Amino acid sequence: MTELNDAPAQVVPPRDDPVRLKEEVLEALRNVHDPELGINIVDLGLVYGVEVDGDTVRITYTLTTMGCPIGPLIEAEMRQFLSGVEGVSNVEAEMVLRPPWTPEMMSDEAKAALGFF
Repeated sequence: MTELNDAPAQVVPPRDDPVRLKEEVLEALRNVHDPELGINIVDLGLVYGVEVDGDTVRITYTLTTMGCPIGPLIEAEMRQFLSGVEGVSNVEAEMVLRPPWTPEMMSDEAKAALGFF
């Protein structure tokens, strides 16, 4: 009979690990899709940065075009999906226009889905 103490210990990152939290935030943001292109904002390259400071997440993002009217929709969806991430209590989202987005910022998967390959 094997004792519980003989089982190898599993390494579980602490709940306050900012690296883990950033990964979970990016995964949650993959649920936010550009309504015209049907591709998530992470793979489109619209998410420029994610910073974790305690339970606050700061997201810097852009849109595919400067006059794109979907900014409020994208931000609302970011907040909605991040509300389910344990450890996130505050979301600060900032839309920026510099550097301007280009198709080169997309992941290979997004480029393939849009026929860039």
